[in-house]
Amino acid sequence: MTDSTATSAQAAAAGRPVATSRGQAPGRPPAVDQATVPVDLGVIQPRRRLGTSDLRVFPLALGGNVFGWTADQTETRSVLDTYFDLGGNFVDTADSYAGGRSEIMIGSWMRERRSRDDMVVSTKVGKSADHPGLTPKAIERAVEASLERLGTDRIDLLYLHVDDTEVAFERTLLAVDHLIRAGKVRYFGGSHHSGNRLYEARIAAGMLGVAPMVALQNQYNLLNRGEYEKGLARVAAQLGLGVMPRFALASGFLSGKYRTRADFAGSQRRPDLAKHLNKRGLRVLHELDRIASVHEVSTAAISLAWLLTKPNVVAPVASATNAKQVFELTQAVRVQLTRLQVLDLDRASA
Repeated sequence: MTDSTATSAQAAAAGRPVATSRGQAPGRPPAVDQATVPVDLGVIQPRRRLGTSDLRVFPLALGGNVFGWTADQTETRSVLDTYFDLGGNFVDTADSYAGGRSEIMIGSWMRERRSRDDMVVSTKVGKSADHPGLTPKAIERAVEASLERLGTDRIDLLYLHVDDTEVAFERTLLAVDHLIRAGKVRYFGGSHHSGNRLYEARIAAGMLGVAPMVALQNQYNLLNRGEYEKGLARVAAQLGLGVMPRFALASGFLSGKYRTRADFAGSQRRPDLAKHLNKRGLRVLHELDRIASVHEVSTAAISLAWLLTKPNVVAPVASATNAKQVFELTQAVRVQLTRLQVLDLDRASA
């Protein structure tokens, strides 16, 4: 690969504009608009368009909720290095994760790897102890603090981490739009918002002439299907929202690591795991095991691959505390589930 080709490929992988190649017809979209773009790893790396934005992301968002909590600095660096080396470019964090330490660790890693321009960084505001809620002042101060911790001049995707009903949506939307116009935020989305509230936000954005939401992060996995499939899926489709399911592995249960009470006895997520240890949960694990053996990948990979077959899902959010887990998670982006396998998982988790 030539230096110029490598440079263009790296830009495409990061979602940045790529110069039109010789012989390309005028007006045709650049290579970055394709489902996959080449990068300098010698392989084809999958990229998906995030909603109506121009962001192109790896189909697995690396969750930063464990950074500074169950993963220390060394472990965090190893996880991020492995994810990046495997073609990942989408990291998800929040100003409230580990009291801001997650953002600091991610920022430190990007500075050391000089990888900021190759990454799509998403973070969330609204839950931090220092700047709670979604008043214009809280949003502005929270974003400035996140930018400092991340060591960057812009946030690619900003989520409203709460639905602050005490603040008029118009005030929140105007505050976010101000940050977008200032170049400090590129796009934004919702989290913990009902379908009705998402409709309200789109109507208000249209009336005000400000940037609309392009993304939605909600709980969605094989064991928690109702909230999304019975309502939010239709809203996401109608509004053109890219969906990034959080708790994609049901707090780790769908990784197959926890099959008896003894398995999660010392886990900090014990309450969340315990509620899934029942006939339905074990039935889902059994089906995941069966399909994973066919594809020769991890149980976690099949759980994520199932999500990637669902309409409007762009990139499930999953976290890891070591390099081996990252490898197992990223297997999902190359798994092609058959229609029958998807139906079998649908039935097992119904």
